[in-house]
Amino acid sequence: MTAIDTRTAPPLDTAPVDGAADVHCAGVSKTFAGGTAALRGVDLHCPSGAITVLLGPSGCGKTTLLRCIAGLETPTSGGIRIGDRDVTQTDPRRRQVAMVFQNYGLYPNKTAYGNIEYPLGMARVPKRERRDRVTHIAELLRIDHLLDRKPAQLSGGQRQRVGIGRALVREPAVLLMDEPLSSLDAELRVSMRTEIRTLQRKLRTTMVYVTHDQTEALALADQLVVLRDGRIEHSGGPEDVYGAPATTFVAGFLGAMNLLDAQPLGLPPGTLGIRPEDLLLGEAPGALTLRGPVVDADLIGTERIVHYRCGRETVRIRLRASDPVPEQITAHAPTDRIHRFDPEGNRIGKQP
Repeated sequence: MTAIDTRTAPPLDTAPVDGAADVHCAGVSKTFAGGTAALRGVDLHCPSGAITVLLGPSGCGKTTLLRCIAGLETPTSGGIRIGDRDVTQTDPRRRQVAMVFQNYGLYPNKTAYGNIEYPLGMARVPKRERRDRVTHIAELLRIDHLLDRKPAQLSGGQRQRVGIGRALVREPAVLLMDEPLSSLDAELRVSMRTEIRTLQRKLRTTMVYVTHDQTEALALADQLVVLRDGRIEHSGGPEDVYGAPATTFVAGFLGAMNLLDAQPLGLPPGTLGIRPEDLLLGEAPGALTLRGPVVDADLIGTERIVHYRCGRETVRIRLRASDPVPEQITAHAPTDRIHRFDPEGNRIGKQP
């Protein structure tokens, strides 16, 4: 983020907001110098008081979209509204948004208290109100006993809480989070995402959250938005996106669905999708049977993902880790658990 000259810049808008606000992106496109198109006509509504998670691989446009909402990037075309205000050309300081970055962005020479208080000081909020707001946020984040420590004296999780506190103390209409947990270890990520969701539920803040982690996305999202090459592939509730993916890309990216060419199985051109957990050992009358030799197996805790060859395809099935891995697998897919996609990769029908 570009450094701000506090001698000449207008103060941050940190006045308390009367409730959260929704976010509307209408036809938002962003093309960088050199012709790289990061966003291509994105239409998105982020509901007030909910967590919208932007999910996708590197380079899909999710961080660019977040930065456009924040005002750190200006769309090449299209518009952005926060609540009832068109903020497409509005200075970032006037949007009543706050952003939490991946690298915390804390001032090393300031205490946790000083870091959280900083935006309020820039906004010339009275000292007593600053103290009250910092204390309140610190108590919510359970870091009130750490306020006199500097960042070097804090753990990664504690530093991230300070970063979140510095954003929340402004009481923004929208809180933007750009992969805030990616630098934490796996165990801490689990506990921090639980804390973030609990805090959001308590404050009812509108949150737009960027991640490339599927588990994190499914755990946090009220609305899940999967992006690919600057476009939205699927948007909806996490159960709907996982349970009935709109395209083969979403099906493969979210949950690693088996995607099989339908024609060698005696079906019309297209793709069949079957999740590893929906394959059952053995045969069943009228069910699609997939059999072949085992080629690999991955242990994941109490379960094992077994890879086996079925014709030219590699199929994955989820088995109990305590069961021996056979040399050959015969498994069937119940008809109501098979997903069908047309030759262009678009879903046929709404349900499996």
